[in-house]
Amino acid sequence: MKRFISLCSVLSLFLVVYSLMACAPKNDKDGIQFFEGTLQDALNKAKTEQKPIFIDIYATWCGPCKLLKRKTFTNKEVGSYFNTNYISLSLDGEKGDGAILANKYRIPGYPTLIVLNKNGELVNMETGYLDANDLLAFGKQAFQK
Repeated sequence: MKRFISLCSVLSLFLVVYSLMACAPKNDKDGIQFFEGTLQDALNKAKTEQKPIFIDIYATWCGPCKLLKRKTFTNKEVGSYFNTNYISLSLDGEKGDGAILANKYRIPGYPTLIVLNKNGELVNMETGYLDANDLLAFGKQAFQK
């Protein structure tokens, strides 16, 4: 009986440690570095740096939005590509600039990912969760249009 209790204790401890490791955030520096500022600030930076703008329009209550932020945006390859080729911006679709864009482009749901050229013109738009490979394809496709 003692052996069973000991085994259960070890398994419980393992599950607790594993759960904590699984929930631990990844290194934010590996992923997409989102610009802190308004849409107009991002447009100004895009013109200066001659880059398109990648915009994540999310809702605070949206499960797929949270998954995108936790899994896809933290991916090292995604971060490297988007940090090199885009000015990235994350906006709440129910407030401020995010709400304005959500209305302007009549987004059908969250998350919605948008690419604007350096002049602020729509190049590409996708709604829903994308894994790292799909997001990379989305980002690269915008350059082909």
